[in-house]
Amino acid sequence: MWSLSSRREKRTTQTITVRSASHRYQARFWKRSLRKWSANTLETNTVIANSQHGFTKNKSCQTNLISFFDRVMSWVDTGNAVDVAYLDFSKAFDKVPHDLLANKLVKCGLDKTTVRWICNWLSERTQRVLTNASSSSWKEVTSGVPQGSVLGLVQFNIFINDLDEGLEGTIIKFADDTKLGGIANTPEDRSRIQNDLDRLERWAETNKMKFNRDKCKILHFGRKNGNQRYRMGDAWLDSSVCEKDLGVIVDNKLNMSQQCDAAAKKANGILACINRGIASRSREVMLPLYSALVRPQLEYCVQFWAPQMKGDVDKLESVQRRATKMVKGLENKPYEERLKELGMFSLQKRRLRGDMIAMYKYVRGSHREEGASLFSAALQTRTRNNGFKLQERRFHLNIRKNFLTVRAVQQWNSLPQTVVEAPPLEAFKQRLDGHLSGVL
Repeated sequence: MWSLSSRREKRTTQTITVRSASHRYQARFWKRSLRKWSANTLETNTVIANSQHGFTKNKSCQTNLISFFDRVMSWVDTGNAVDVAYLDFSKAFDKVPHDLLANKLVKCGLDKTTVRWICNWLSERTQRVLTNASSSSWKEVTSGVPQGSVLGLVQFNIFINDLDEGLEGTIIKFADDTKLGGIANTPEDRSRIQNDLDRLERWAETNKMKFNRDKCKILHFGRKNGNQRYRMGDAWLDSSVCEKDLGVIVDNKLNMSQQCDAAAKKANGILACINRGIASRSREVMLPLYSALVRPQLEYCVQFWAPQMKGDVDKLESVQRRATKMVKGLENKPYEERLKELGMFSLQKRRLRGDMIAMYKYVRGSHREEGASLFSAALQTRTRNNGFKLQERRFHLNIRKNFLTVRAVQQWNSLPQTVVEAPPLEAFKQRLDGHLSGVL
């Protein structure tokens, strides 16, 4: 067994080791500068492109998946062939060149004093390799950003921010996890995708980064897809029928069945461990364990991959059925009665609740900017409407019908005015729960 260890005087925006009053003054100045710059520049999206969803305010894995695949499913629904390239950087965080990073920090508006502080924070780091009782000598680290710090992640986002420049296709990122997609009906369409891949390869060479071509894959969507082959540099990229995208299995059929299988299998495995290892069956023990360890496996990004077929719906629900049956005193009661006694919703109703919360964020909450590109306001014909009704989209395929941006609109439009117009999110959740309690 071997491991990598490193040493460096710890200096972060939160904790800075200093040895004099002047150093402490400079440290406070640097921290204030970073906070002011971050608030005024990064958080207003004037530096980080909208395509970046990783470690940015009001964005997440779920917003990344919904935003990208809303477009992909829209293309597929209208009969287009679509090709998506999943791109993987080789040791992305470890290869960021410090000199190029410093130049990009200056270009994005950071003052030179703060850039010098950051460069000082990155410099004089050393590392060595440990193998059992032996170790190598210490070597200076001349590239990379620390992954265990907020500042390091921000620096990486800034470094790859210009990755989008000059691309014709749709690109989206979660830190270094990158997807590039486009319509692939004609030779000209496919040529544009190849040109984008060539541009990305040139970006990597210019910025002293490298794509791991063995891990870069192509997914082909659409019935009439010609399964075009693409290359990066001199290497042809392999095609795949499914990829794990930010923890969610996405296949070329877009029906989400493989993800439902995987989620149910993992949740059942954890539930089996609880069954074997925990003697108590009281609700005070079982309910927190289920809520903390099992149910999150069934609901991670589920607004993106919600089950489309009855068999998948039942497969997920059966996990909660089994869990509630393990509670002492509820073994022989019907599922609906068990839920009522435990104060729980079915998973199907929880997904509906999650859909409405996501819709609130897109329409009225923290994701409004993203929601403007996903939804259109409906024409209001009655003054008694809730004022936030959305236009329902047409669709041809079930995969489009069952996607959040289509399936949830009708339910959103049917919510009572008192629920939809609740001002803060927490008030909306409370009123929504009261409304859903009366929904079968």
